[in-house]
Amino acid sequence: MAVDQHAQSGSASGGADRTQDPSVRRRAWGVLALLVCLMLVNYADKVVVGLAGVDMKKDLGLDDAQFGVIQSSFFWLFAVGSILGGWLGGKIRARWLLAGIAVIWALSLAPMAAQAGFTTIIACRVLLGFAEGPTTALAMQVAHSWFPAHKRAVPSSIVVAGAGIGPLIAAPVLTWVIAEYSWRMAFGTLAVFGAAVALLWLLAGDSGPEAAGGSHGHGAGAPAALPERVPLARLFGTGTLIGMTLLFFVAYANTSVKVSWLPLYLQEGLGYDARTAGNLVALPYLGSAIAVILAGVVSRVLTRRGIGNRVTRAILPAGLVLASGVCTIGFSSLDRGAPQMALLILGSCLNSAGYGVAFAGLADVVPAAQRGTVFGIVTGVYSLGGIIAPMVIGRLVASGDSVAAGYGEGFLVLGVTMIIGAVIALILVHPDRDAGKLTAGT
Repeated sequence: MAVDQHAQSGSASGGADRTQDPSVRRRAWGVLALLVCLMLVNYADKVVVGLAGVDMKKDLGLDDAQFGVIQSSFFWLFAVGSILGGWLGGKIRARWLLAGIAVIWALSLAPMAAQAGFTTIIACRVLLGFAEGPTTALAMQVAHSWFPAHKRAVPSSIVVAGAGIGPLIAAPVLTWVIAEYSWRMAFGTLAVFGAAVALLWLLAGDSGPEAAGGSHGHGAGAPAALPERVPLARLFGTGTLIGMTLLFFVAYANTSVKVSWLPLYLQEGLGYDARTAGNLVALPYLGSAIAVILAGVVSRVLTRRGIGNRVTRAILPAGLVLASGVCTIGFSSLDRGAPQMALLILGSCLNSAGYGVAFAGLADVVPAAQRGTVFGIVTGVYSLGGIIAPMVIGRLVASGDSVAAGYGEGFLVLGVTMIIGAVIALILVHPDRDAGKLTAGT
C-alpha cells in the first residue's frame, strides 16, 4: 500500500513509536470505522441479488441454472480485480484507490435500477465483482498499517465484521424496499449509498505509519522480524500460505453460497414467505459480526498470555471452519424448524469468525511491503470458491428430485468440502515456523 511521505519519514526515525501517540491511535480507530463502512457496503452489494432473486426470476423469466450464472458472474473477474488491486496497492495511495473502487461499485449498480435484462445484469455483476475483488485485501492492508503486529487480530476481525454488518442491515431494509417498491429500486438505493461511502473515505480515509504495518517482535507470540522482501515463490511455498489459501477457499465457498442462495433456499426450499426470509437471513450475519470480533478478542487474549501464533492464528481459525462444515452437514439433513435454523446460524457464525484472525496469521509471514500483492493473490485464488459454489448449488437445485432435495445435496457437498480443507490447513499452517524460516533465509 502506498504510504504518505510523512509516514515514510516517520518509519525511518522511530516510526513504530508513532502508533503509541494518542492522536495516531484515535486516527487509527477512525480509519478502522471507515473501513468497516466500506466492507458493509461491499457485502450489501453482494447479498442484494439473493434477496431480489425470487422477483428477478419471475420478472425476467429465469430458471435456476440461469440465476446461478448471474450469481456466479460476480466472481468471474473477482480474482483479476484482487490481484490487480493488490498490485496497485503498492503504487497508488490508499485514499484514492479505495475511493475509486467504491465509485465503480456505485456505477455498476446504477444500470440495475433501470430496465436491465439478463445480459446487462451479468455485465454489471462482472464489473462489480472486478471492483470489489481487492476490497478485503486492501482494507486489511490499511488496517494493518495502523496497528503493530501483536495488536492486529482485533482490528482485522473488526474489518471482517463489517462483512456481517452489511447484510445484517441490508437484508431487512432491502427486503422492505423490494416489497414496497421493486427489486430494481434496491439496486438504486445501494448505488447511492456506495457513492456516499466513497465520498466519506475520500475525505477522511488513508493508510497509516509504515512501521505499524511492518513491526514485528513486539509482544508475546510475535514472529521474528521479516526481511523487507521475499520472493513470491518462496512465500507461496510456505505451509502457512498454502494452508491459509485453502482455508479461505472453502470458507469463502460457504460465504458465497450464503450470500447467493440463502434467501432463495429459505423461500423455495423451506417455504418461508419473502419478509420472513429477509428477517431470517439477517440472523446469520448478526451472529457472524459478533463471532468474528469474539474470535479476534480470544486470539488477542491468548497472545497476551504467551500462546504462540500456531494456536491463535492457525488452529483457531481452521478449527472454526471445520466445526462450521459439521454444522453445514447437520442442517442439510434436517427438516424446517428451530434446530435446523440454529445449526444454520451457528455454522455461518463459525465460518466467518476465523477470517480476521487468519488474515493476521498471513500478515505474520508476509513482509509489509508485499502485503497488498500477497493479500490480493490470496483473495483472487480463494474467490474461485465464489465462482464454483453458487454454480454447483444452482445445478444441483435444478437437477434435484425436488427443490428442497437439491439444496440439501448442495449443502452436504459444501460441508464435506469445508471439513477436508480445514483439516489440511490444520496440518500445514504454522506462522511462527514459517516466519522463522523466511527470516533465516532457509
